[in-house]
Amino acid sequence: MLNILSITVPIYLLIGLGYLAGLRGWFTKPESRVLGRFVIQLALPALMFQALSSRRVAEILNGPFLLSYAVGSLASMAVGLVVARKLRRRGIALSAYFGLGMSASNSGFVGYPIVVQFLGPVAAVAMALAMLVENLVMIPVAVALADGDNSSKAWAATLWRTLKRLAGNPLILSIVAGLAMSLLGLSLPQPVARAVQLLANASSAAALFVIGCSLVGLQLRGRLSDIAGVALGKLLLHPLLVLAMLTLLPPIEGPLRAAAVAFAAMPMLSIYPILAQRHGEESFTAAVLLLATLLSFMTISVWLWVLTAVLGWV
Repeated sequence: MLNILSITVPIYLLIGLGYLAGLRGWFTKPESRVLGRFVIQLALPALMFQALSSRRVAEILNGPFLLSYAVGSLASMAVGLVVARKLRRRGIALSAYFGLGMSASNSGFVGYPIVVQFLGPVAAVAMALAMLVENLVMIPVAVALADGDNSSKAWAATLWRTLKRLAGNPLILSIVAGLAMSLLGLSLPQPVARAVQLLANASSAAALFVIGCSLVGLQLRGRLSDIAGVALGKLLLHPLLVLAMLTLLPPIEGPLRAAAVAFAAMPMLSIYPILAQRHGEESFTAAVLLLATLLSFMTISVWLWVLTAVLGWV
């Protein structure tokens, strides 16, 4: 367990540093958003491009990983939707954010810095695969459900608009470019490759710092049972369902199977409250993000221990 804590404690120390910087006013909210855009628009795309372009396509496009991760994530989303809609009688928009909060991980900002210490370079490939599921399946489906207002035509139109917007997303473009370079057997000139590597190396620390800054000012008040339900669903149910899919569907070879569960065990994506703004649910989703991030120190440590000591996958 001490080996696991040696991985997770530094991650949360950097998040704590970001929180302290935001709390003391060293970094304002607008400044941290600029740093966050740097990570999303440049550093993470550079990391994914570097990881994918340096590997064979057969190693990258792992069908069993994509299938298990997607089916497990969709199952977790379905549970969130049913609980919110049928048991708690929430509206369709809020129900969609219940589902999204329980099924889409913060793979880039929190997941990669932890998993790369846990499993090594394979973490970058696993992150790219997880982000494909999150960006091409989970976010479009949730946004379409929230905007669809129970109309099949509106649902389909919203889904199509969301997918078109994602076509220009730097993260998606970097995945496509990395796959193309791998498929064609090409490599960047050395000075350009070095610049990409420097950008990629900046992603982890900056991402964790931004997460800490973003938690300043968030409060856990009102609707606490809903908040706790979504947070615990993300941290416990999502990885459990992905683990179940790994045992029921075609098996994954090597450390990628541990990476699938580890990425599913991360708190929800940091843009979760931003996506919910258009439906007036940013306060609720921000509170969920705060609680999930706080609890994840314990739950992630336990999941890494399970993968190592109980399942023997690492």
